[in-house]
Amino acid sequence: MNLHIIFEDDYFICVHKPNNMLVHHAHHSRNISDEISLLQFILAEKKIKVYPIHRLDRKTSGIILLAKETQFVSKFQELFTAGEIKKTYFGVVRGFSPDTKIIDSPVKGRDAKIHKEAVTHLKTIAKITLDTPVKPYDSSRYSLVELSPKTGRMHQLRVHTNKISHPLIGDRKYGDKNHDVMFDENFGWKHLFLHAGKLAFTHPFTLEPLILKTPFPKDWIALFSTFSWKNPLD
Repeated sequence: MNLHIIFEDDYFICVHKPNNMLVHHAHHSRNISDEISLLQFILAEKKIKVYPIHRLDRKTSGIILLAKETQFVSKFQELFTAGEIKKTYFGVVRGFSPDTKIIDSPVKGRDAKIHKEAVTHLKTIAKITLDTPVKPYDSSRYSLVELSPKTGRMHQLRVHTNKISHPLIGDRKYGDKNHDVMFDENFGWKHLFLHAGKLAFTHPFTLEPLILKTPFPKDWIALFSTFSWKNPLD
């Protein structure tokens, strides 16, 4: 596995996080010796310590920003808080999702007790019907969606797509097991189909406008080819 650097300067580094990799281990985590986190991977590859600016779920692939000094973190986080960083995710969901939809539904916070306001804008890019049966139907339908979260709640996109009855494929917590099994058995695709593809913002220190993109993982590339869907990041 190679470290995929998308952008780097004196203030931050932007990299691609693979599926099923933690950004960092929790304190007193029992699995520190069992798996390497993204922060440990960067330290091993580049010999630098970096500091997360925002979150990305373990199961989600894609773009993430990491500051090179702790004092730089807050400046970037202010952009996220103010909604001045445009985040674009892509997902594959069950069924034919609506052409466009604003999902405005509270999501539980990290303490799993208090619900907090959460808003996601969804746009459907492509659809397909397969002859492969998935209970209780004789065929199966899927959509490629672009997701733009306007808030940054934990598992927000996974919860919101499930909320409108179009859960993400490969989501073992909020998804549909029957469709996940079909993807695995027919295509060998096991990962969550949620990819953080693009970030657009003005650099808080240099004031340079940036549009940063990261390519899709190999399962996605195979899916685009198999389903004859255009890669939205090309």
